[in-house]
Amino acid sequence: MKKTYSAKPLELERKWLVVDAKGQTLGRLATVVATLLRGKHKPEFTPHVDTGDFVVVINAKDVVVTGKKTTDKKYYRNTGYPGGLRVINFQDLLAKSPAKVIEAAVWGMIPHTRLGRDQIRKLHVYADDQHPHTAQKPELYRELEVVK
Repeated sequence: MKKTYSAKPLELERKWLVVDAKGQTLGRLATVVATLLRGKHKPEFTPHVDTGDFVVVINAKDVVVTGKKTTDKKYYRNTGYPGGLRVINFQDLLAKSPAKVIEAAVWGMIPHTRLGRDQIRKLHVYADDQHPHTAQKPELYRELEVVK
């Protein structure tokens, strides 16, 4: 009888992928990026091993949401002090820090464990189309189509 294959961290080969967020819907983009970070697109995917690739998201400032989410979607954080709840809506956060919008959406789709924290470290988000990862020779991820 054959044994089930289990990936080992030293045997893995990681790619660097570039995902263009221009004109993409936030949630649909985040699901694709989370899948790439976890490694679920690979045949050697193992749930308890980080098998994912490095993902560079460019043009984060051009991501879109549907409906009234630009004004109604809220992001919460707390300073740690009593009464320290800070609330910002999507439109203001996108203007202030576009990378945080995508990072928050992807983090919600990754396990909140030690493994998930290792996987989210492989995500690099940039507001425009310039990124400092050309030395890694990233490939453009083309399977993401703009749906209108």
